[in-house]
Amino acid sequence: MSYVVILNSDSGKGGRKPGAEDIRSLFEAHGVSVTIIDVKGGDDIPAKVASAIEQPGIECVVAAGGDGTICAVAGALADKRVDLGVLPLGTFNYFARRFGIPEDVEEAVDAVCRGRKETINLGCVNGRVFINNASIGLYPAILKQRESIYRRWGRSRLAAYWSVVVAMITVYRPLTMRIEVDGKLRSAKAPTVFVGMSAYQLDEFEIEGADAVREGKFAILLAPDCGRYMLIWKALLVALRDVRKGRDFTLLTGERATVETRRSTRDVALDGERRRMKGPFEFSILKDALQVRLPDAASRSDAAE
Repeated sequence: MSYVVILNSDSGKGGRKPGAEDIRSLFEAHGVSVTIIDVKGGDDIPAKVASAIEQPGIECVVAAGGDGTICAVAGALADKRVDLGVLPLGTFNYFARRFGIPEDVEEAVDAVCRGRKETINLGCVNGRVFINNASIGLYPAILKQRESIYRRWGRSRLAAYWSVVVAMITVYRPLTMRIEVDGKLRSAKAPTVFVGMSAYQLDEFEIEGADAVREGKFAILLAPDCGRYMLIWKALLVALRDVRKGRDFTLLTGERATVETRRSTRDVALDGERRRMKGPFEFSILKDALQVRLPDAASRSDAAE
């Protein structure tokens, strides 16, 4: 067997992270030959994955990094006959937690080599894939602040949460939008539009919309245009798991959506990474686009023992 590992050494929190030789040894213990490609950032990942899977005999490409890295690898593998494996090395690891992929690297390698396969849907906006969520408006501004804070203080969940407060205070600008969801058109004014396709992430924060995602639809959340300081309060309610549809957000659900804003070119956040895109922003679901290697029940039982 021959696998490729895309290792993003910039991913995750501080502390010791597994290096290329650590990962190679874990795969070799399973009788798997791996080619490890070390990357920093995500812009060159799709090209490197495309080049790697041109080689004969590649069965699986393993994303070793955070959700942004996994997203980039998944996008390059969509509708290809190559599996996705995951070694979660990020800060939040929502994708791995969604599927029960262990954060322990040795256990994650075991899941890639001995686990089951599951076919999943992927989200897409203007040809770009996402695995958890995409958003326009305030959240890309939060990511910009987060990058600056990470450079100064290092990566951590506390730094990520602080970036939310800083962005809301300094860059609050509501969007005037036309939104069409499954053929139904509406106008809206909101600081951000959040397009979710991870039921796990919505359940984690007790936000309505997870059932629609489980049915193969997007959960599209519009935050209220209530001013920056009230929005900070509503962000706190998210952390406290006390948000309610109607009072704190508007929920739309569907399989296709188009968002038009007054400014045609904007930053779009895809799984924690900013991308500059030109509108209109067209969201669709790629059905059964990818096979993922996941831990099976036997593997989880062995790890527990």
